[in-house]
Amino acid sequence: MENDSVIRILLADRQEIFRDSVKLLLESEPGFVVMGGAGDASQALQLVHDLNPDVLLLDLALRNGDSLEILRTLAATRPRVRTIGLDDGTQKSVQKAALRHGARGTIRRDSATRMLFESIRTVFRDEHWICNDTSRPAVDATSHAAAQRDVAAPAKRFNLTRREMDIVSAVAAGESNKSIARKLSLSEDTVKHHVSHVFDKLGVFSRLELAVFALNNDLVKDIADFLQ
Repeated sequence: MENDSVIRILLADRQEIFRDSVKLLLESEPGFVVMGGAGDASQALQLVHDLNPDVLLLDLALRNGDSLEILRTLAATRPRVRTIGLDDGTQKSVQKAALRHGARGTIRRDSATRMLFESIRTVFRDEHWICNDTSRPAVDATSHAAAQRDVAAPAKRFNLTRREMDIVSAVAAGESNKSIARKLSLSEDTVKHHVSHVFDKLGVFSRLELAVFALNNDLVKDIADFLQ
């Protein structure tokens, strides 16, 4: 029987040198096992079928196939495979499309190693991970205030209170209820209540749906701004 602490990973990327480099990085981290690598869409689907990994790192510009089609196929046939989309970070539309089609998260190909490791552990816990930058930039008071102004109108449109907007931002950034409770000085039960209320107001049924909804409706200016 597989050790529950071991995360089995499959790499699907168009560049062999990138696959090899990431494989070395992942195998240097305790608890990660790289099961194989694919260079195109058909090979990726075949390996997922044969190996049934826990996590798939999927190049969103994979050659010889539509990466979104891979996501649709896996959502229908291998829902327990958590997929993280790899992209260059230049087109948010690519990230949004990946999330809509079943990706558990997205991360830039040039992200810091620690962020790659964290993203894998996060989606393995059935949470989601969204990141647009290699590391979180320091957000000063001016930029934070501007972001708040930019989302004020959408928040009013959906009748969200300031506290509920705090919850939306934190959930969209992939934070757990425990983390949110600690940051906002609330109990976890109170956070759960707020999350449930937000779900009802926005008509969503999961944290990932909330993150996608927030992005599509400008409820968060840039999820990377809220990441720790």
